[in-house]
Amino acid sequence: MGVALVLFLASCTNNNDGSNDHLVFRYNEHSNIASLDPAFARNPQTIWPTNQLYNGLVQLDDSLNVQPDIAKSWVINDTTLTYTFTLRDDVFFHRNGVFGNDSTRAVTATDFTYSFKRLIDPKVASPGSWVLQNVERFYAENDTTFVVQLKQPFPAFLGLLSMRYCSVVPKEAIDFYGSKFRRNPVGTGPFQFKLWEENVKLVFRKNPHYFEVDAQGKKLPYLEAVAITFLPDKQSEFLQFAQGKIDFMSGLDNSYKDEIITTTGELQPKYEATVNLNTTPYLNTEYLGFFMPTNTSEVQSKLLRQAVNYGFDRVKMVKYLRNGMGIPAIHGFIPKGLPGYNAIEGYSYQPEKARQLIEAYKTESGNTNPQITIGTNSQYLDVCEYIQRELEKIGIAVTIDVMPPSTLRQKKSSGELDIFRASWIADYPDAENYLSLFYSENFTPNGPNYTHYKNELFDSLYITAQNISSIDDRKLLYTKMDSLIIQDAPVVPLYYDMAVRFVQKNVSGLGINPQNFLFLKRVKKTN
Repeated sequence: MGVALVLFLASCTNNNDGSNDHLVFRYNEHSNIASLDPAFARNPQTIWPTNQLYNGLVQLDDSLNVQPDIAKSWVINDTTLTYTFTLRDDVFFHRNGVFGNDSTRAVTATDFTYSFKRLIDPKVASPGSWVLQNVERFYAENDTTFVVQLKQPFPAFLGLLSMRYCSVVPKEAIDFYGSKFRRNPVGTGPFQFKLWEENVKLVFRKNPHYFEVDAQGKKLPYLEAVAITFLPDKQSEFLQFAQGKIDFMSGLDNSYKDEIITTTGELQPKYEATVNLNTTPYLNTEYLGFFMPTNTSEVQSKLLRQAVNYGFDRVKMVKYLRNGMGIPAIHGFIPKGLPGYNAIEGYSYQPEKARQLIEAYKTESGNTNPQITIGTNSQYLDVCEYIQRELEKIGIAVTIDVMPPSTLRQKKSSGELDIFRASWIADYPDAENYLSLFYSENFTPNGPNYTHYKNELFDSLYITAQNISSIDDRKLLYTKMDSLIIQDAPVVPLYYDMAVRFVQKNVSGLGINPQNFLFLKRVKKTN
């Protein structure tokens, strides 16, 4: 990159008023980015930048429909559980010295064979290796044909392949950089790596050889560059956005929520002229989980677990603590945006019914003073304190144990907490992903069943659903499974989250999707 472009990027990153500012998209990542290797893209702060750098076989649109990416088409043989992908022949890796003389080369099916083998290589230790656990074999039939055969049916497999873990990477770059590939990424995406001062600034530049075009045939992306800063404080991020120094901000933090939106979820008048508010249901269920094997009688009692579910007003909680940015979880565990949502009636606010259940628990157990402890981190303390106040009104004493997020994750995984606050964000867009939290074969640490809930009928329905390709037929089974969860109450669904984006008025084409993934290839900015 020439001196002029270096100065151009520096100027735009620092928000000097240059004429080329509209060519750079700027956002802040308040969490640290540990790697730009897609094999380690396990959380949003890593997925967002790697979405700009890499492609896979398929991709999802904003409605979560599977669309072609490097694979232009595919055929599924249900009898042999075989997926045959036909690849484009005009996709090239980013120019990089690993190919010799700063050149590049075309992607072939062999590159996917290499990338998939690397993903499941124990030496790599990718947290995404589970994505291919149901794959029997995969191979390149020729340069443009890649074949994947499953061990058993898994209807959500195509959606799984859209995950960033399944991106294609070149063997030459991995061999050359080794462990340093994490900060020297080489992909095929709309932007290519340029500069990374860890915890300070990350810069991508437009890939001039990117293969996708818009509806008019114009090459993507429109932007010249992406600049990411790393202010760790959410309040500081908000101030940068309010001053126009970054182009968008995601999520709603307590430090600024009342400043920018009203209690009814509308933009405050002072921001209406400069900011757009975009929202959509987010595939994230916020909940309290009960660790079922505990010796604590309150947690072991279905009567008391149901009383907790009936004992607080989710509608009021979302209105006042989330400024309306959420959907009260009065149905099942499956969030809005997936088949099966609102197919059943869940728990609404019924304090008298909760009291009756508590009295029945006291009679059954002989415990006249029910007490519970909820483990949480500080981010959700307000929610837990609200629940504490409401449950104490109906006769359940509540203690809140606040701990760092890392401690909460560790104790939740090891079964050290009787009750824990948790979230489940979809890895792929199928309700099976949520129901997998209650399948007994997925007890932690072997899977995401943190509650260690076990129900033989649920397990049977879960296995049956894996063999049904029709989403309408699977939905019926999903509904039955979700009903069992509500009946047995191993969890307390709190609310189904909303993806919230605040975007400067001069930005267009950003879009929003139920997984809250960031895609910048169609973004435009005006001066």
